[in-house]
Amino acid sequence: MARVPLLDETTNPELANLVARLRAGRRGELINVYRLLLHSPALAESWFEHSNAVRWKTELDGRLRELVIVRIAQVQGVDYIVKQHVPALTAPEGITEDDFAALTHWRMAANFSERERAALAYADVMTRDIEVPDSIYDEVARHFNDRQIVELTVLIGAYNMNTRVLKALEIDPQASA
Repeated sequence: MARVPLLDETTNPELANLVARLRAGRRGELINVYRLLLHSPALAESWFEHSNAVRWKTELDGRLRELVIVRIAQVQGVDYIVKQHVPALTAPEGITEDDFAALTHWRMAANFSERERAALAYADVMTRDIEVPDSIYDEVARHFNDRQIVELTVLIGAYNMNTRVLKALEIDPQASA
């Protein structure tokens, strides 16, 4: 159960326009992270806009994006993101159940390309250590152009923020208001 109560949109009619935008951008659902963030409408709106930008308005391909997002959630132990993304968002991007199972030990698995491995190593080190060694960055730079490096870095940073908020406030994807 979330540490902060989730808002019930029906008892907060002043949020109707924002709720409609959030629903439209989330497959018709008002997911619990937004039900929590609606305590601060400006933060709910900025989170929504930023999340959409890092996920949908970049040159990063969908498979890579979803692998990185789910990997960060695994490293941080945040089931909320895993449950939101697997399989609803991962399967359409070509990520199989085998790929998902292999993600926890991606360094030993044959499921991932060199480019994906570079991104996963970058995500792991940014998530665990924050400081990125030159060897990891150099491998990322071999596979991504400058724009894509910025986009990948911001994606990883954004999902590290997401995992920390979700974990600290114990938001459960199945909780109800």
